[in-house]
Amino acid sequence: MTLNAPLSPLALTPLRTKLSLDGMWEFRHESQPDWQKARVPGHWQAQFPELAVAFGQATYARDIVIPADWEGREVAICFGAVSDTAVVRLDGHKIARHEGGYLPFDVVIPADLIRATNRLEVECDLPDGHRRDGSDFAEIPHGKQSWYGPQAGIWQSVRLEARAHTHIQSLRLDPHWPDGRLDIDLVLSTDCHGSVRLEITDPSGKLTHAATLSVETARLSHHLTLADIQPWSPDTPALYTLRAILSLAGEDADECRETFGFRKIEARDGSIWLNGQPLFLRGALDQDYYPDGFGAPPSVELLEDQARKAKAMGLNCLRCHIKVPDPRYYEVADRLGLMIWTEIPNIETFSSTSAARLRKTMAGILARDRNHPSIVIWTLINEDWGTRLREVADQRQWLSDMVDWLKAEDPLRLVVDNSACFPNWHVKTDINDFHYYRTATDRREEWDALNAEFAANADWTFGTGEGITRTGTEPLILSEFGVWGLPQPDLLRKDGKDPWWMAYGATWAEGAALPQGIEARFRELGLAQVFGSFTGFISDVQWHQWMNLKHEIEAMRRHPTIAGYVITEFTDVHWEGNGLLDMQRNPRVFASAMPMVNADIIISPGLARHAARAGDAVTFDLKVATGAASIPEGTALTWSFGRDSGTVRVPATGPMAVAAVPVTGATEAGFAAGLVKASFTLTAPDGTVLTQNDETVSVYARREVAPIYVATDDDTLADRLAALGHVVTGAKEAQVFVTHGLNAARVEEIHAGARILQLLAKDPGRLRDDLAPRDGPMSMQIEDGQGGFSSGAYFSFPGYQLVDRHRSIWRGDWVGNFSWLRRDGVFSHLPGGPMFDLSFTSVVPHQLMTGFRPWEFQGRVHSGVVVGWVHKPGAFIIEKRLGRGKLVATTFRLNTDSPGSDPVATALYDGLLALALRD
Repeated sequence: MTLNAPLSPLALTPLRTKLSLDGMWEFRHESQPDWQKARVPGHWQAQFPELAVAFGQATYARDIVIPADWEGREVAICFGAVSDTAVVRLDGHKIARHEGGYLPFDVVIPADLIRATNRLEVECDLPDGHRRDGSDFAEIPHGKQSWYGPQAGIWQSVRLEARAHTHIQSLRLDPHWPDGRLDIDLVLSTDCHGSVRLEITDPSGKLTHAATLSVETARLSHHLTLADIQPWSPDTPALYTLRAILSLAGEDADECRETFGFRKIEARDGSIWLNGQPLFLRGALDQDYYPDGFGAPPSVELLEDQARKAKAMGLNCLRCHIKVPDPRYYEVADRLGLMIWTEIPNIETFSSTSAARLRKTMAGILARDRNHPSIVIWTLINEDWGTRLREVADQRQWLSDMVDWLKAEDPLRLVVDNSACFPNWHVKTDINDFHYYRTATDRREEWDALNAEFAANADWTFGTGEGITRTGTEPLILSEFGVWGLPQPDLLRKDGKDPWWMAYGATWAEGAALPQGIEARFRELGLAQVFGSFTGFISDVQWHQWMNLKHEIEAMRRHPTIAGYVITEFTDVHWEGNGLLDMQRNPRVFASAMPMVNADIIISPGLARHAARAGDAVTFDLKVATGAASIPEGTALTWSFGRDSGTVRVPATGPMAVAAVPVTGATEAGFAAGLVKASFTLTAPDGTVLTQNDETVSVYARREVAPIYVATDDDTLADRLAALGHVVTGAKEAQVFVTHGLNAARVEEIHAGARILQLLAKDPGRLRDDLAPRDGPMSMQIEDGQGGFSSGAYFSFPGYQLVDRHRSIWRGDWVGNFSWLRRDGVFSHLPGGPMFDLSFTSVVPHQLMTGFRPWEFQGRVHSGVVVGWVHKPGAFIIEKRLGRGKLVATTFRLNTDSPGSDPVATALYDGLLALALRD
């Protein structure tokens, strides 16, 4: 064939005939007596409410008619995927059994079984925790089914296919950049004598190579080189197409078409490189779950839509999490330009059998998906799920051997052994990736410290000793981090009804992950008094998610050794509300702001404290991070804050580096309290805006002190109160008594008319210090230590319990903690709100109070927290009256810094004293 000639009509003729079997099938689960109709493809859990969490066996059945003109050809039933095992019967005859719920398989129909009409049955089995037929759920690759519910049945398309008995079985393409070499490995179903015609078109559709090769066995290996190749990347997803046409006895018998791309991904010098250029990885964790179909995407259009939204938010990679997606997922990523990091679905129990299944699954993934240029990284194990790397040397060796095997099988991609989180670690890996979660508002110091340790190639990322291979130059990727927001429930409902999954999640996060009833809980707690409306609350929660993500990314980017990150996560998944999109693919309110920090070049403002007094100087320890880009000579940073503005020259900076550009500004001295935005713009010499960012500062009005007569039983508190401008006096003359402790005498004083402000700083337990461990006849001591029963906190004033947030659901590292302060009345002088912002990081409570009745949040609780889908309410400030007096108690940390240095702490002190005095 002449190069550049159009493809011949014969080459365009489809050589396989296909007949879809998608549609409605008869269906019966073993738990049900009757047959019903089920849609194929689709998980049965997504179609039948009574089977939403059902494991077990089910049978699909339908009649099939094989066209008469298919006689003489091989007829196969081609399954995209069936979970987890499938037994295929035709007219009662068992013709195949397949194990592995994520991968395709073909079943050739014996010619002697073909009738005018055949009855096709597919018996599917997803084992639960009972061991039967040699396996249970723990020993099969199942991924996040252990979190979000089982997925079973015929969940990808099914078709009948007529083809030549000798046909192309597989086509492996290994394209090499930059030399343009293409290695081709073609496997036929049987040995034959014939030829294979290869036709390659470039990304524009132009024929760029054609050749005819003889084939004498069942395998053909060939190498060719293309000139002037266009590399594939997220910015330029250049795709080539290869068509292989098999000819036998002078006639075309079969054909296969594969798209591919030339690209090179490598890890060296502490960075990831794509096509010879450094790459800063900006990813999101994608669970690959869909609103109505579990792991079965409803359409290519939805996959395209979500890919475009990912790119619009600045993402260049999705980490498809411990799941093998529908093959259309990769096709869309190839075409639209998204890198994909793919992982084997995990097991739960390691054994020789489950290890073999993992390897078989990875081999199947390679067989199906290796030609996709979008796939750049493989992961074998996630967070030590299914293995115990710290404890079992044999499993460390197995994982190390798996890395070697996979790199030999696929040298064109990077391999991660165990995508790690504390307390597990890496054994041998191309990438040193790690997971850690901290909310910036609650645990900023920990977040910043962890970043610094990780950026310094922390020892805790790898194991030590025999069997551990570490070069020290593996790129550092923070491959999971993030915070919760919540979706707007109305956007998820159909005809006013909750999606089915809203009834689930109660077994997670101590019940805080249950979505159902969120509006009722919001109303019961009277939170409309704080947020105005439920819709306003959800909007505030989403902006809170953005504030945390923004700071976390900016803080991370201050370390040039961190080569990328993966945000948890791309979409919400059922009860897990930390997505950039919700389950229906509606973006969060901050989606358009994401590229400001989710880009190669970004500005990290570096504000140490997000609160200032009007007129005070505010210094931004500003840094510019380049990622994979560069900053040319002559670039300028223009900034403004309050009354000040300026332009600063930024030094020329190469890729994967950080340039320091500190600036200082101030607001007017007479500025009233409010939020003030600092704005930053980086402009190249030719006028191109390279990036922009902003930072919000809570500015407090100059303080005018109205001295209050206070007394205290703590000398340190006395000094602080005096420094804040109050008059320290005796208890009888005091308007407010300030203390850390509460006992029976203080309670009597409250009853008699005292106003007491309790600054809680004590061990967990009751708010009082005078109650014995055993306070009732039922608390008989039966073992060493405290008695086994004590009366509830409700029975002793003030009736609440003090709880540490650390090591509790209120820590907020993963499931969202949404903390708020009523910005009305005595706290109206604090700008912003009602959610805590970054100005609160030095005062944010490490303890909270529990034991409240819901109605108490409608007046008594002035600052509090809810967890997840508005569960686990707790208080940071309470007001409670007794007799003629009042107790105000708080867990805010107001004594960390020197008196008056933190405007937030001072403002809270003022508000708390005013609250104690208020009638």
